[in-house]
Amino acid sequence: MDFQLPNFFAPDEASGSPQTRVPFTLVIPAYNEERRLPTSIRDIRSFFKNVQDNFEVLIMVEKSTDRTVELATEAARGEPRIQIIDNKVQKGKGYAVKSGMLRAKGDIVFFMDADLSTPLVEVISFLAHFAEHPQTDVLIGSRAHAKSNIIKRQSLFRQSLGRGFNKFVQFFGVKGIEDTQCGFKAFRAKACREVFSRQSLNGFAFDVEILMLAEELGYKIDVLPVKWINSPDSKVRIFIDPLKMLWDLMKTRRLVQKTIREKPLSP
Repeated sequence: MDFQLPNFFAPDEASGSPQTRVPFTLVIPAYNEERRLPTSIRDIRSFFKNVQDNFEVLIMVEKSTDRTVELATEAARGEPRIQIIDNKVQKGKGYAVKSGMLRAKGDIVFFMDADLSTPLVEVISFLAHFAEHPQTDVLIGSRAHAKSNIIKRQSLFRQSLGRGFNKFVQFFGVKGIEDTQCGFKAFRAKACREVFSRQSLNGFAFDVEILMLAEELGYKIDVLPVKWINSPDSKVRIFIDPLKMLWDLMKTRRLVQKTIREKPLSP
């Protein structure tokens, strides 16, 4: 695919020199993904094969019980822009995402799921939106958006769980955002550093925390429709993780307010 990447670099906002920055970073958390991840890496290589810019893909592998690291490393061989990083711990998706977002060099930093349930073409859509809307700091995909194209839906039971969780989100957390859990979000470099350096939740509820933090820090959040394909191999344990997420959600508002008091945004 041939396209020209916009230049997002702003010396007063991005850390490091222009020589150390790249146009964008994709952060992909992975845990026991030996079956899906190699295919996703091959898809990434194929999709961006004609891009000359020195972007980066950081695949953050939580300590797994399968051969995720070995097979991902083999799939990425010969492509230095794709890095397989063995976290050597298993703390949760939130921790894996945070560790990748904080080491990213991209002027725009994405995180997305290992199964590429949001297709790679949406990276281009999001980059274009950032280029056309310089005031936007955070951009999130929403499966609930009227213009989203849900190619393969979750089971009715999982959809019901998601809708129920969102009602609690609207009550306890981020009002006005109908889908906080879509695993496709992007941040400008400065917003990325400020938000993820304050993140503390390691589990699946981290999405709500980072959006609360972004709001409290005054960053502008836009929501875009996305294409989305449900994967039947979701890592969310259907009878355990929703309860943990709900518990985290109930304490997140107080947690975020405490974080902002202790670590306000520098002028």
